[in-house]
This record gives sequence, structure tokens and C-alpha cells, in this order.
Amino acid sequence: MSTQNMVLNVADVSKSFGGLKALSDVDLQIEEGTVHAIIGPNGAGKSTLLNVCIGRITPDTGHVIFDGEVLDSHQPHEINQLGVSRVFQTPEIFADLSLLDNVMIPAFARRDGAFRFNAIQAVSGQADIREEAEAVLRDVGLHEQRHALAGSLSRGDKRRLEMGMCLIQRPKLLLLDEPTAGMSRHDTNMTIDLLKRLKQRGMTKVIIEHDMHVVFSLADRISVLAQGRIIAEGSPEEVRADPKVKEAYLGESEQ
Repeated sequence: MSTQNMVLNVADVSKSFGGLKALSDVDLQIEEGTVHAIIGPNGAGKSTLLNVCIGRITPDTGHVIFDGEVLDSHQPHEINQLGVSRVFQTPEIFADLSLLDNVMIPAFARRDGAFRFNAIQAVSGQADIREEAEAVLRDVGLHEQRHALAGSLSRGDKRRLEMGMCLIQRPKLLLLDEPTAGMSRHDTNMTIDLLKRLKQRGMTKVIIEHDMHVVFSLADRISVLAQGRIIAEGSPEEVRADPKVKEAYLGESEQ
């Protein structure tokens, strides 16, 4: 893999919580414009790895480098400003605000360099931000509901709203932690379609996902975590055929 096209480089990262080794010497390279899936059993360290990448957790050893910049001393909001956005397992939205307001707030934060709860008053008169927010809501399939309160949405729609809140920040790298968890098959397929459209635009994405239909529908490359270590990496076809992956995660073993 060419280092010139590498957006994210996780180098020799380890993290322990008490006696639990959550990550052990993890190396991960994410190439620009690709969809890179991280899979593995529960407790493998997947969410911990994403939290290290966005500055929520400080690793015990190793470094995270984004777009050529070492992130060791950066706070989460600073990493976000550099161009890294994350969709969480549980949607982080403003339930008492409209969908439109939810998307306008991070648009203002992108410009202002800070995330403030009075952002709606600051942007209410800015037609360009409102227009951009409406375009994002169309993109995620929620424009008709733009004036509804976010808390009234279904789980699947809340996930798409949070994606819209990330997309309006124009990230260089989008991290998605189980983006289809708890969704119906209909909502899952809608989310797959959305992520495929983003892929066509060249957006770099890292996806943690348990649904193998989602993984194999989207991923260009897959890394497999087990007990805090990457045990396999490659194309979807290579990972699917790897005996270590079959035994550790896909529930199969060689006879």
C-alpha cells in the first residue's frame, strides 16, 4: 500500500484497562477513498480502537497518524476539526430539536471551530448553511421529515440523521461503529445504499459491523480483530477464506 495514499495509520497501538488487554500491538493502515471494515467477536477491541483514533482514549503505546499529522496530543474536537467524524453505536443527536436544526449545528461548528449549544441562533439567518443542511437531509433520505423532532424518529432514521450530521462537516474520514445495529432489513438496505453512494464520491470510511451482508456489500478491505490483535487482513474474498477467521469469528473450523 502506498504511503502517499494513506489517510490513517495506526502504528503499534496497545491499550489496557486494569488487567484487561483491550488492544495489543495493533497496526492498521487505511487507504484514501476506500471502505475498510473491522470485524471480530464481541470484546475484540473494535470500539476501543475507534475511540483511540478519535482521541477519546489515549493508548498506552503506539501512535495514530491522520493525514500526515500525529494525533497523540490532540483532543477529540481537534481531531474532528482536522476532518475525522464518527457515527456512534448509539445515535448522538439532539432529540428535542428538529432534524434540520440537528444538521445545521455541526455545520456551524465546522466554520466556527467550536461546538456550541447556541449555534442554532447563530446560523438561523444564514441561508447557505440552511440550504446545505437541506441538501444533506435529501441525501440521507430524511428531507420530508426535516421539521420533525429528532427524538420521534425510528432507530434507523436516527442513525441516518447522525450520518447527516457527520456528512455536513465534510470529513476526510468517516468512522462508523455498527451503523446498522438494531435496524430492520429495510433500514439496513437503505443504509447500504447510502454508504454505496458515499463510496462512489470517494469518501474514506472505516466501518465496524457484525452483519456480514453489510460488510461484504461495502468493504474494499477487511481487518479482523480477536482478543485485541489483528489476526487477518485482506480483501473480502481473502478474509472469507482465511481459516483463522473462520475459526475465530465466522464460527467455522477446518476438519
